[in-house]
Amino acid sequence: MNAQLLTMDTPDGPFTIIARDGAVLASGWTAVPGELTGQIHAELLPGGYEPVAELGGISAAVEEFYAGNPGAAMDVPVLQKSGPFRSHAWDMLRTVAPGHPVTYTEYAELSGNAKAVRAAASACAFNAAALFVPCHRVIRTDGSLGGFRWGLAIKESLLARERQLAPVPQA
Repeated sequence: MNAQLLTMDTPDGPFTIIARDGAVLASGWTAVPGELTGQIHAELLPGGYEPVAELGGISAAVEEFYAGNPGAAMDVPVLQKSGPFRSHAWDMLRTVAPGHPVTYTEYAELSGNAKAVRAAASACAFNAAALFVPCHRVIRTDGSLGGFRWGLAIKESLLARERQLAPVPQA
């Protein structure tokens, strides 16, 4: 089965999306589709790719994110496949509020196993659907950024953008 392929211009550089049947298979800040295909589970890997000019709600959600509405990306269907912990961890990432990053330890707790910090970090590393499954919202306990497949400059840009939009806590 073929998938659609779209590269969009964003303030953080080219953002490429591979989608099928209205769901994101892979996405990231690259103009090279081959940098995304290795993250797609073998059972979901498309037979071919059809370049498109837009992806309806998927591309609209990227535009919304950069226009100040990061929540729209959480409504986009994502199709990833892995074991039970990692799949659940990806779902839990979508509940982390923009502007309120969690530590890897907090992410492990959120994912159901406080001792599984390395497994939680691995879920971030193997997340194929960047932005739609916001692994950029996970940081180290000391507040430093940790890693990010698309580079720390993009991670910092995404977090800074979301910080500006986060509601200020009331005293």
